[in-house]
Amino acid sequence: MKFDRSETLDRLSGVVADGDPVIGAGAGTGLSAKFAERGGVDLLIIYNSGRYRMNGRGSLAGLLPYGDANEIVVEMGHEVIPVVEDTPVLAGVNGTDPFREMSVFIEDLKRRGFSGVQNFPTVGLIDEDSDFRRNLEETGMGYDLEVEMIREASERGMLTCPYVFTEEQAREMTRAGADVVVSHMGLTTSGDIGAETALDLETAAERVQSHCDAAKSVDEDVLVICHGGPIAWPEDARYVLEHTDGVVGFFGASSIERLPTEAAIEEQAREFKEIDVR
Repeated sequence: MKFDRSETLDRLSGVVADGDPVIGAGAGTGLSAKFAERGGVDLLIIYNSGRYRMNGRGSLAGLLPYGDANEIVVEMGHEVIPVVEDTPVLAGVNGTDPFREMSVFIEDLKRRGFSGVQNFPTVGLIDEDSDFRRNLEETGMGYDLEVEMIREASERGMLTCPYVFTEEQAREMTRAGADVVVSHMGLTTSGDIGAETALDLETAAERVQSHCDAAKSVDEDVLVICHGGPIAWPEDARYVLEHTDGVVGFFGASSIERLPTEAAIEEQAREFKEIDVR
C-alpha cells in the first residue's frame, strides 16, 4: 500500500478539521486520475464502471456480466496507480465474486499499491423488494458478502469506504469497520448517459441524513459522505451538505470525470469546426 489506513484517516480528519469537504473521485483512466488529483481530491477510486463509463456506456454496465469486475480493477490499477503522486487509491471490489478468495485478493490489492476498498459492483443498487434481489440473497450472492469483504479489508489494515443504501446497511458496515460510509442515492443523473429517474435533492438530503445518523449510532467517529442520484454537480453537493448535519463530503464518479468530459470535448470540437477557412 502507498498509504496505510491510519495515515489516510489522519489526512481525512485533517481535511474535516480545516472545514473542507472530503472529496473522492472515481477514476476510469489515468488521465482522469491525474487531473482529479491536481484538482485536490482526497481519494481516488478505481472500479469497473469507470472503464465502461469512460468508454461511453452507462455506469450500470458494471453490474452486468460484461467482464470480470475484480480483474478489470486490477488492470485499471496498472493504468492509474503509476500516475498518481500523493493521493490514496481505492479498489472497487466485487465482494460477491464466488471465484475469489477474498483474503488472498485483498492482500494482492495491497501489494499492487491500493490503499483501500469500496464495495462495487454492489447488489445494493438492486431493489430490495424485487424477486431478483431476493434470489441473489437466497442463493449466497447477497449484500452480507460485501459487508464481510469490508470487514476483511479493515482487519488487514486497508481504508474501507463502503456504499450503503439503507439505515441498516449503514449500521452493518460501520460495525464491520467502515472508515468512510458513502450514502448512495442511486445512479447519477445528468449528461448523455446519466439516469433520468432519481430522488429530488430535498429527499436525497433527508435520506443521506438518516444513513449518517444510523452509522454514527454505532461509531460517532465514522466519516459519512454522499454520492449519486440527483447529487450530480457541485451546487447539488453543496445543497446536501448544507442541509445535513455530520455529513462531511461527496464522492463523485460520473460527476467528476464523465460530466465535465462530455461538455469539454463537445465544446472544443465545436470551436474547431467554427474556424473560418475561407
